[in-house]
Amino acid sequence: MITAHLTSKGQVLELDDNTKVLRFHGVWLRDNAQDEDTRDPRNGQRLITLADLPEDCALSDTKVVDDRVQVTFAADSKTVSFRTDWLREHAYDVTHETAKGRLPDHAQSWNSALNSAIPTADLTQMQAGSAALKDWLGAMRRYGLAKVTGVPVSEGSLFDIVALFGFVRETNYGRLFEVRTEVSPVNLAYTGLGLQAHTDNPYRDPQPTVQVLACLENSATGGENMVVDGFAAAQRLRDEDPEGFELLTSYCARFSYTGSDGVALHSRRPMIELSPDGVLHALRFNARSSAPLVDVPFDKMPAYYAAYRRLSGIIDDPASEVQFKLAPGEAFVVDNTRVLHARKGYSGAGTRWLQGCYADRDGLLSTLAALEATP
Repeated sequence: MITAHLTSKGQVLELDDNTKVLRFHGVWLRDNAQDEDTRDPRNGQRLITLADLPEDCALSDTKVVDDRVQVTFAADSKTVSFRTDWLREHAYDVTHETAKGRLPDHAQSWNSALNSAIPTADLTQMQAGSAALKDWLGAMRRYGLAKVTGVPVSEGSLFDIVALFGFVRETNYGRLFEVRTEVSPVNLAYTGLGLQAHTDNPYRDPQPTVQVLACLENSATGGENMVVDGFAAAQRLRDEDPEGFELLTSYCARFSYTGSDGVALHSRRPMIELSPDGVLHALRFNARSSAPLVDVPFDKMPAYYAAYRRLSGIIDDPASEVQFKLAPGEAFVVDNTRVLHARKGYSGAGTRWLQGCYADRDGLLSTLAALEATP
């Protein structure tokens, strides 16, 4: 049985379910009221601003009625109620983790062992039913990586993958970009050279958060794709070199791209970015696009470079990488804020033709959340 009472002269509501006590400030309750005067009943958006709240949001009364907690505010006698399970779900009077570099909710780190279990789904099945799509999107949220089979072997078919969860993000490379050998490439991705594992477009702010690469032809020798979990690499650096991890999270790196006429892209962000409470937020690692480091203090620059080199070594470690070779009709999708991708060099014999595009992770997570909320 849940009981409710007021403390701190009505400024705090306490809920006791005989196992724990949860506290809520009156101002928080008023700001999060669920009544029709506060939130639109159709879309849930707030109809008021903080300026509309009383200066003093002290409570004058509370009681529990069935599965709801009812509170009355002293300033204007307004009464609202909250579901007890909603209050439990949104409780903030809890112990918060403080360890730096921890994974986001739902994320799971991985290494080369994922080679035998890369999440994969058929495009047609995902288009036909929500269960297959929900599982695939859930894998993307967990690992930041998933493959797709059954993709039509035709130009632009990768857009069908993006349409499952969102919209294509167009850049100076166009709605899509070609990944095949060119005589005078504007980007090293368009050569047969091997590429170190990297995140794409770190020189953009915001950077594209989802990348799709679909295979149309792949008869060249070599050219295997490789992917690395950047969050796992960051945590390994943290565990092996805490001071180096601190440096890469505390100072901004710089990235730039000026390889096309009329394009001059520059960004300034930490190589390993944490949220204010220490959760891993993003990794930006791309040696080809690095600009001179100028934001690291003089006396810390040698140690910063040592940490940078150590992170690079972790990323290059075969134990970190998953490797596969796409066949025509296959694609892979990565969370570009987390997963680094690479490829081995390939020869001029045969043909290697991939098409790529960018999308945004918020659409992916929104689609997944909507599917998970559907009974």
